[in-house]
Amino acid sequence: MSVLASPAHPQRLPRNDVQWRRLSVRVIWVDLVQAVLSLTPGAIAVWIVGVTPSVGNLWPLALIALLGLVGAVGDAMRWFFTTYRLTDNEVQRRTGVFVRRSRAVRRDRIRSVDAHAKLRHRLAGLRVVTIGAGQQTSAREAAFRLDALTRADAEKLREELLGTERAPAGTGGTHGTDPVAGPHVFARLRPWWVVYNMFTIWAYLMAAGLLWGVFWLASTFGVNLLSFASDTASNQGLGLVTTIAIIVIGAGALGVIGLGVNFFTANWNFELARVHSGNSTFLRTRRGLFSTREVNRDESRMRGLTIDEPLLWRWMGMADTNLITTGLGLWSAEQPTALVPRGPISVARHVAVRVLGEPCPLMVALPRHPPAALRRRLWWATGVTIGGLGFIAWPVWAGVAPIWTVWIVLSLWPVSMACAVVAYRALGHAIDGDYVITRSGLLSRSTSALRRDAVSTIAVRQSILQRRLELSTVSAMTAAGWGIYETPDVDANEAFRFAAQAAPGLLDPFIESGR
Repeated sequence: MSVLASPAHPQRLPRNDVQWRRLSVRVIWVDLVQAVLSLTPGAIAVWIVGVTPSVGNLWPLALIALLGLVGAVGDAMRWFFTTYRLTDNEVQRRTGVFVRRSRAVRRDRIRSVDAHAKLRHRLAGLRVVTIGAGQQTSAREAAFRLDALTRADAEKLREELLGTERAPAGTGGTHGTDPVAGPHVFARLRPWWVVYNMFTIWAYLMAAGLLWGVFWLASTFGVNLLSFASDTASNQGLGLVTTIAIIVIGAGALGVIGLGVNFFTANWNFELARVHSGNSTFLRTRRGLFSTREVNRDESRMRGLTIDEPLLWRWMGMADTNLITTGLGLWSAEQPTALVPRGPISVARHVAVRVLGEPCPLMVALPRHPPAALRRRLWWATGVTIGGLGFIAWPVWAGVAPIWTVWIVLSLWPVSMACAVVAYRALGHAIDGDYVITRSGLLSRSTSALRRDAVSTIAVRQSILQRRLELSTVSAMTAAGWGIYETPDVDANEAFRFAAQAAPGLLDPFIESGR
């Protein structure tokens, strides 16, 4: 039996006077129904198709049925062998069939409590509770997960861990808000935000998935859609170029519609609010139509905020808003660090002001970096073009590649030069009160405001080219967010002063010794 506990505290013996709790037995019935439903499409297809050569196309249905059965059996075993309990100091869980595992997490290390439910869970009145306790993906540590509890038990557990019920009168809150007034709502879903989430490259990936599903479903019943489309194009006298154009436009339109539907189902009834518990506050988001999700983030663990602006859609004012905090997975598909869905920059700035307070550090005007930073990027753009020419020189000389490939590479030079200018214009940095602000990025201009007291390490480095141009890169490292926030190509004479202000006290021994 393996035991996982907080590394900062020795493991404590479990208290015998605290009763162990079980997951809800409803999860077994939900998975049994899911298993039956997963068998239904295959049974219907076999009954309609019969024993014919096309029955070989039924393997995806057989796979779905197998996964449904395995999931049902696995959830039944998990329910039988999983128990959990709350002591005064810890949350404990025991699970495992052949290998028993016990895990304990101190309650003062809990960063967030996430309650979500898929459609099948909602129909059964269940919730999946995920407790974020500063786990690290690089160390292969999983979040504390309880799948699944009844809705009442999930809400009770959340209140016990976070105490997000209404604070009593006279209890002080943070940011000068009144805890008695209940949640302070910062943002709600606006339907027109869907425009910012439909027109992306993911539209074609969405279309590819939808078209593959239709093709597979049709082939299961003996219909070849490729032959049908080819025959239609031939009968209509469409040329190759026209056919390709129709496919590209049609697939793009299908993907855009799919992304729009996905946006509304994922973010339906979205709300961002600050909720209070005594002297603590939490940023809570709720969203979802078929699959609901609620995330409570402890503001005492918050280290800053980031606003990302994608290059291709910057003209629309599109922006993403993410917390810099500890204990939340950055690579999670559910995006627990995202405060609001992708939308207009005005909403992102409004949320930043409400979360960070006024004056907001993300509203500070950032001065331009020295012209040497632009020259460095122009040199890189020219070097990449020369490298591309050198790569294709021998194939062209040997007659393997056509001569027009040289012109293609040369045509990329002005594009790369323009990208260099865009990347230079994105550079910026400043110190504003308790925050260090840094901005950079080509494909996505990222502006981050990081608390200076959260910077654990500061680094100043120079490459050979930077040394010749008298530039330096300042890196602020922290235990939150991406872990490192870089400010590239700062004037070398300013770099140490900026680094010393970004992390007060860390560079004092080096500065004193250098005098």
